Amino acid sequence: MNFLFAWRYFKSKKSTNAINIIAYISVIAITVGAAALIIVLSVFNGFESLVKNLYSDFYADIKISPAKGQILQLNSQQLNTIKTNANIAAFTFVVEEKALLKNGNNQATVLVKGVDTNYAAITNIAKHVVHGSFDVGTAHQPEIVMGAGIENATGIFLEQVLEKPVLFLPNKSAVKLNNLNDAFLSYNVMPTGTFVVQQEFDNKYIFTNKAFMQFMLNLDSSQYSYSEIKLKTNTDKEAAKTATLLQKNLGENFIVQTRYEQNKSLYSIMKMEKWIIYGILSLILIVAAFNMIGALTMLVLEKQKDIAILKAMGANNNTIKNIFINNGIILAMIGSLTGIALATIICWLQVKFKLLKLGGSFVVDYYPVEIRWQDFILVLVTVFVIALLASYLPARKASKQILSLKS
Repeated sequence: MNFLFAWRYFKSKKSTNAINIIAYISVIAITVGAAALIIVLSVFNGFESLVKNLYSDFYADIKISPAKGQILQLNSQQLNTIKTNANIAAFTFVVEEKALLKNGNNQATVLVKGVDTNYAAITNIAKHVVHGSFDVGTAHQPEIVMGAGIENATGIFLEQVLEKPVLFLPNKSAVKLNNLNDAFLSYNVMPTGTFVVQQEFDNKYIFTNKAFMQFMLNLDSSQYSYSEIKLKTNTDKEAAKTATLLQKNLGENFIVQTRYEQNKSLYSIMKMEKWIIYGILSLILIVAAFNMIGALTMLVLEKQKDIAILKAMGANNNTIKNIFINNGIILAMIGSLTGIALATIICWLQVKFKLLKLGGSFVVDYYPVEIRWQDFILVLVTVFVIALLASYLPARKASKQILSLKS
């Protein structure tokens, strides 16, 4: 009954045209605010998914590293714990170390990952190779796959290699360091591929043979830097469950991290930025709420005789208050649903036709967009709460008025 009265008041023609104008301005403001929220949140979702996909191609689902020191060594029982886990599809070991890659007069500080043939089953880095192939060679003939940033910094271009570049690694077995040469071991390596993921990786990493790295760093065949694991089911819940189980079985001497935990600061910043933007854009809806207060206040003045009649017929203060609260909610819902529809159309056009382009050099040349139903619910709830608060003051004022039919 209250809603029917509110709907009738919304549709009916007002004696003062300004009431209609302010009401329409409120609806338009809410439409713009809701549409802006959906569009911006969808763009953030698109960038978030893009970054996560890139990180998932480079980082493994789970990483096991030593809690102390830099060397990971697992006994047969610990290895069996990994092998018998039902959710583990594959695992491998990695030897990682900082090094210097030199090509003539050009050089770059790099992070070398020594991997084996199983590594292609752990991550999707091989699909990002743009020149050559993902071939790390053997222990006696090591080859390197480098990021595009390192290729440019060192001038190592696959089609123009005249002599093998030199890889300098720290000499872990050195007892006395009489000169600089004693601190490093060098080896000529052949470049076989170049990958492009994103600058953070492209300017930092190269891949080579794991056995070669163990030899250069004076490690035996059972010593590594860390282990990387590929899961059969890699939902956040399953990854966390598997990591917790491995941590329990392996003990406190090891650190077991999911992909999220390996990049916790990045994901936390991305979420924080999204909520900050949500808060800023919600101000548009708060501004619309002031228009709504004005429209409802004027409507209360317009409908004073109706209020008196309703009270004479037995309506109490709560009934009157609910009628005007519902009127405010109608204004808000019309605006929000229209805004959501408009935003959905705009997002679909962006996904379909890539209308808005990104300037500069990036992984994609357009704004990525991903619509999520959770954002629709968030916007609807936000609009509903703001409308409820904005409608309460005029509605309460209407319910408290003492009116007479003779007035």
